Amino acid sequence: MDISREVTSHFDELVALRRDFHKHPELGFEEYRTSDIIVQYLKDLGIEAAKVAKTGVVGLLKGSASGRTLMLRADIDALAVQEMTELPFKSVYQGASHACGHDGHTAILLVAAKILAKHKELIKGNIKFIFEPCEETAGAMAMINEGVLTNPAVDAALGLHLWAPIDSGKIGVVPGPVMAACEEFELTIIGKGGHTSTPQTAVDPIMAACQIVQNMQVIQTRLVDARQPTTIMFGKINGGTGRNIIPEQVQMGGTIRFLYENEDEGKRWLQNKFEEIVSSVCTTMGAQYKLTYIPSNPAIINDVGMAKIVAAAAEETLGSPGSVVSELVMAGDDFAEFSRRIPSAFYFVGTGNKEKGTNYPHHHPCFNIDEDTLATGLEMHLRTALAFFEG
Repeated sequence: MDISREVTSHFDELVALRRDFHKHPELGFEEYRTSDIIVQYLKDLGIEAAKVAKTGVVGLLKGSASGRTLMLRADIDALAVQEMTELPFKSVYQGASHACGHDGHTAILLVAAKILAKHKELIKGNIKFIFEPCEETAGAMAMINEGVLTNPAVDAALGLHLWAPIDSGKIGVVPGPVMAACEEFELTIIGKGGHTSTPQTAVDPIMAACQIVQNMQVIQTRLVDARQPTTIMFGKINGGTGRNIIPEQVQMGGTIRFLYENEDEGKRWLQNKFEEIVSSVCTTMGAQYKLTYIPSNPAIINDVGMAKIVAAAAEETLGSPGSVVSELVMAGDDFAEFSRRIPSAFYFVGTGNKEKGTNYPHHHPCFNIDEDTLATGLEMHLRTALAFFEG
């Protein structure tokens, strides 16, 4: 197969698919239009396709001979973010947009399936094309629970992410830890309401909340080894109804992210230390609290052998070893649920280009991708898949 020629000849279709998905974003487990398009596209290629986990899709391409099964994964959900671009194909829906690149991931994997199906004589085994719903919350586990890793059993997995923090023309991949584990939390501080003129008669949950936010920084800067990345961030604080009223409660929420060698032990330690600080502040202030942890995703740990396949393919795709960079981030992705079960590699295709305005951070209302990097992602799927079956 002439990979470069295949990528070039399918580029217009690649862009058209991405723009259509971008224009019609759908939130997690609501990707009805998207999954319908995916199923029909795969069936038209002669690939067995079915919906799983409500709006997810699994396609199975059987190669020319029996052998191992490789999983290629794309996430298909959009975000509850109001788009603020002036793109001619901007979201037609209020309050929803593809502000993370999943529209590009979906288009890339569909066209990769088309090209690989045309050259299935090169595949000594099977390829499962996984289109995951609701990656931002819990899509991977829903698919796993419905048997996506079985029948046939998946031997290895690969996933990519278009990544604005990396410049276009570069690819980021590392063996070992690559994306952080994440635990979300909801915290309610319960005080005693009153009038701001007589604070001594009340218990101020706002004061307690302020101290908790400040004191949590001790964990990151004083109690954790600097070589073990840890971030504790509060993403929301809600409390109060009037300028002269001490409220009864304050609601808080955020994330705890970490990359530890012993993930389970590290998570327990962080949760215990987090609650110790909450408890001590509330005790001092005379307040009470309710704390709930919401498991999000474990860390993504790249298999050394699979990461080598990606790095080699990246050098071929980009034509220069210097364009392959190390990228380890504190963001999370539930591809981790696959990587903890089977040998896997997750990598980043740079799509940041200041001149094209594609250097906004992920989840920003103005987020966009450099569409030229769609071709890079497509070539990477083709090269890594073929290399896997040659190995």
